[in-house]
Amino acid sequence: MEEKDLVVLTEEYLMSKIYIIRGVQVMLDADLAVIYGYTTKNFNRQVKNNIERFDDDFRFQLTDTEVEILRCKNCTSSWGGTRYHPYAFTELGIYVLMTVLKGDLAVSQSKKLIRLFKKLKDFAIQIQNVLPGAELQTLAIQTQNNTEDIRQIKQQMVTHDELSVVIKDFTDPNLKKDYLLYNGQAVEADLAYSEIYSFAKKTIHIIDNYIGLKTLALLKDVSPKVKVTIFSDNVNHGLHQTEFVDFQREYPNVDITLKTSGGIYHDRYIFIDHGTKNEMVFHCGGSSKDGGKRVTSISRVEDVMLYQNIIGNLQNNPALQL
Repeated sequence: MEEKDLVVLTEEYLMSKIYIIRGVQVMLDADLAVIYGYTTKNFNRQVKNNIERFDDDFRFQLTDTEVEILRCKNCTSSWGGTRYHPYAFTELGIYVLMTVLKGDLAVSQSKKLIRLFKKLKDFAIQIQNVLPGAELQTLAIQTQNNTEDIRQIKQQMVTHDELSVVIKDFTDPNLKKDYLLYNGQAVEADLAYSEIYSFAKKTIHIIDNYIGLKTLALLKDVSPKVKVTIFSDNVNHGLHQTEFVDFQREYPNVDITLKTSGGIYHDRYIFIDHGTKNEMVFHCGGSSKDGGKRVTSISRVEDVMLYQNIIGNLQNNPALQL
């Protein structure tokens, strides 16, 4: 199907394609295929290629009875002549679907669907004064549950995409690089951190209260023999659990432990091979997640003895809960 054949997504069109089946609102595979510019067969092929993402409460196939009831309610149907029973996608299933279908067209249609779903939810809130109490309570609970589930799914969606973008930033030579001052010289930020981490033979200890996905991405090439510990209070919640899990899944050989810093550190530090004769300490003017985006510098500390007690005092801190 060419783009000119795509339906124009409006509230009226969307409402006409939403059905109540098994007590939940769903959309059928054939209607979603039209929205995304696929044949129904190719649309379902895309889903089956990623079937592990679609739990039973995200996508289910209609029974004989459900098909007959639905057919009776619709004089005509775009799916009426198919040889198989349609698949129904719940709202959560549609959000997961948005992570499966790729390309500019799919992204554009997904954005429209998101806006329309939000508008419909906002409308449900606006009419609360005309709904009976019991119906309003049911709607409120369902809306809250959906909102929380969608938030978690969206977080996972963004996480995976953001991880890909961040990693790509470090490998694409055509992208603009960010610079910082490293021992008095202007150096690409990612190269500065990569060089510092490459010195490590046994351990890396990082103290930084403002961490994020880039904090982890800069550690992706650390040797599997090196144990990394990040002490942070994760101020502003810059790093999320799903991001940490995604990174660990992508780079299982990087051994990273997260602990709290106790809220007493303002500056950022990197300790390389602490407690050994090869120990190195670096004072960082900014957080690695912002490396090069602001004027900052990294300087190696000459007298490491001044900092000997810091890591020892932090070791017994509790694990950081993201």
